Amino acid sequence: MKFTKMHGIGNDYIYIDCFDQPVPDNAPQLAREMSHRHFGIGGDGLVLIRPSETADAWMQMFNADGSESEMCGNAIRCVAKLVYERGIATKKRQLIQTGNGNLTLDLNVGDENRVDCVTVDMGPPELQSEKIPTTIANDGKAIAQTVEFNGQSFEVTCVSMGNPHCVIFVDQASDDLVLGLGPKIENDPRFPNRTNVEFVEVISRNRLRQRTWERGSGETWACGTGAAAVCVAAVLTDRCERKVTIELLGGELELQWDAETNHVMKTGGATEVFEGVWE
Repeated sequence: MKFTKMHGIGNDYIYIDCFDQPVPDNAPQLAREMSHRHFGIGGDGLVLIRPSETADAWMQMFNADGSESEMCGNAIRCVAKLVYERGIATKKRQLIQTGNGNLTLDLNVGDENRVDCVTVDMGPPELQSEKIPTTIANDGKAIAQTVEFNGQSFEVTCVSMGNPHCVIFVDQASDDLVLGLGPKIENDPRFPNRTNVEFVEVISRNRLRQRTWERGSGETWACGTGAAAVCVAAVLTDRCERKVTIELLGGELELQWDAETNHVMKTGGATEVFEGVWE
């Protein structure tokens, strides 16, 4: 089975082009085996690029633990790059099917007809607690709510960008918080489908710094849906402007929450690392 290893600012996945080879019937097991960083290829998960009846391609993704995820803002940029450069869809505006519906992507194509960066219309944020889902709520939403985790109190804002996020603003996104508290919050019963967790430092009203404990994968070097959720949470709590740069371990993303459309736009790079064959 042929595969391509790609990353969006360090958020790395293994991609299988199912346009020219069969869709594997054991994807959860494959995700666990191929994503293992010591015994496999290594990655944050597995992405199947499948034919779609409603879009240019369908992105079906699995976390490193084999669980299926609705959406990944970094992976979808890589899907668009692969779809364009493989000739599956050679237009610079694409429609990609995800577990969060069909999303529109605009490609910036540079030298040698290679995709340099991609802008993704992430759609509107979901703020209703029951739809995120979380049982944390005040008048149906979880915005700047004081919540206790592991004996410590935090102000949290919960947002869904097609998948659940719990955003926590801190003075320092330390290992104790990200690696120690992150997995506890991910599996907290107040998040029925588990949750991604963002620990965020405010640098200025135009710049934030983010570390993410990703549901099903552990800490990742970047999280695109998480960055979108962070942008929304920071605006809602008056910590930043609607257009902001977010620093992640693997690089930077540009986010804008449009006041008129209510959609979050995200721009970032997509990089192919290598190709191979999994036997």
